Amino acid sequence: MLYIVGLGLGDERDITVRGLEAVRSCSKIYMEAYTSLLSLGLDPAALANLEKLYGKEITVADREMVEERVDQVLLEAADADVAFLVVGDPFGATTHTDLVVRAKKMGVQVKVIHNASVMNAIGVCGLQLYRYGETISIPFFMEVWRPDSFYEKIQNNFRLGLHTLCLLDIRVKEPTWESLARGKKVYEPPRFMTVNTAISQLLEVEEARGGSAYGRDTMCIGVARLGSDDQKIVAGPMEKLLDVDFGPPLHCLIIAGETHPLEEEMLEFYKIK
Repeated sequence: MLYIVGLGLGDERDITVRGLEAVRSCSKIYMEAYTSLLSLGLDPAALANLEKLYGKEITVADREMVEERVDQVLLEAADADVAFLVVGDPFGATTHTDLVVRAKKMGVQVKVIHNASVMNAIGVCGLQLYRYGETISIPFFMEVWRPDSFYEKIQNNFRLGLHTLCLLDIRVKEPTWESLARGKKVYEPPRFMTVNTAISQLLEVEEARGGSAYGRDTMCIGVARLGSDDQKIVAGPMEKLLDVDFGPPLHCLIIAGETHPLEEEMLEFYKIK
């Protein structure tokens, strides 16, 4: 059996009772660590906390392993119980849907154990979940690559009066462009996009596109470490959020659409004074 277990958003304690029972019953445990991270990040001490609570050694699965060598995990699951741990909910990323498809094609049984994810926990900021449009991802801009395909999605949400949840890039064990050109991989230090960087990039795209999907005065909500004891939520015009220190990762951003009076009342608790 392959168990795909959601870990929630905070720390090692956010796993469900059902998820913990599954993990403790498995002979091999993998933890996916590139689509998202727990608030405790990749600190070795934090990983040790997971292993202590779960009572199992955990193998961290980076992007290369998940995308290129995942068949190894599935072959192990064909003969024994294997757990694949995912931050948030297992289906918060298409990568994990692909994992289920591959497993089923190989005849491996799959059991999914759900948990909280950014897609539902973001309701804490006060904007109602059914008033969100399509979720977007914002990647880091580079000198040679400045993708802005997300712009049309924000624009479509704006036209419908819907909010846009922006998931911000994380880069863990990513090879540098130069090393790829040389044929020998050298990895960048881990990087996590901040709300501030996301807004800077969004404003750059709006200036280039000129489609009025949003502007410096557009109401936004910056969120850091969602689901943790020290989560931070700040609402205000896009331009003013540029100056807010949101602290350590992970961050996300909401571009507000049309707001209901109850939403506005809730946002007052988080607005920049």
